[in-house]
Amino acid sequence: MASTSAPAGTAAAPAAPAFSPLYRQIQALLTRSLTLGEWQPGAALPSEPELALRFKVSQGTVRKALDAMAADGLLVRRQGKGTFVATHAEAQVQYRFLRLMPDQGERQAMRRRLLDCRRLRAPAEVARVLGLDSGDSVVQIRRLLLAGEVPVVLDDIWLPARLFKGLSAERLDAYRGPMYRLFETEFGVRMIRADEKIRAVAAGGDEAALLNLPEGAPLLLVERLSFTYGGKPVELRRGLYHTAAHYYRNELS
Repeated sequence: MASTSAPAGTAAAPAAPAFSPLYRQIQALLTRSLTLGEWQPGAALPSEPELALRFKVSQGTVRKALDAMAADGLLVRRQGKGTFVATHAEAQVQYRFLRLMPDQGERQAMRRRLLDCRRLRAPAEVARVLGLDSGDSVVQIRRLLLAGEVPVVLDDIWLPARLFKGLSAERLDAYRGPMYRLFETEFGVRMIRADEKIRAVAAGGDEAALLNLPEGAPLLLVERLSFTYGGKPVELRRGLYHTAAHYYRNELS
């Protein structure tokens, strides 16, 4: 069998260096500035010429980096106005993480009903998924989303307590905007992306009662892990979706 090792006295070929296109490097630098809070959600970024001068690159390279970040949902490009840090207050962003659509008519904002909000020691599985140490605390939220008077979603949400100091049932009840907007404005935690797992399940007794369904009714379980800048997990959410009059919609590209 022929040897595959290099001949004696011959240096092995060096591994090819990793290459990152220049616009990706600028994208990484801009994302780092967002992480450090240089520009807050909703704030305008400097113009393309200003950023090109700052990073000593061409305006075209900056434009390509900004376009990539807009495609990732980090920025919003407004014709004739400039580039802004995306915020969960934006109409097109509010439903980015809620893909439930009604079978009939246009999607309407669902009404929230808070069931519980408490602090507790993170269960082992929750701690593992959120990257927490043993003994760390989480804020656990349970709520219903209703279409009119009909319960459609039962959410169980876990958040790292150290990032959400002062979050309480009273604050959640008093806030009228999207929950992610509250996290963004009052706690400085912005949800950038999420990974989801979806499977069909049967409603257990407690869940069925809350959703006004018979025990064993079919539900869609959507488990979502949401991340902030730098790929840091900051929310675990398990939602039970009643899809008798709704469907889960996703866009693939």
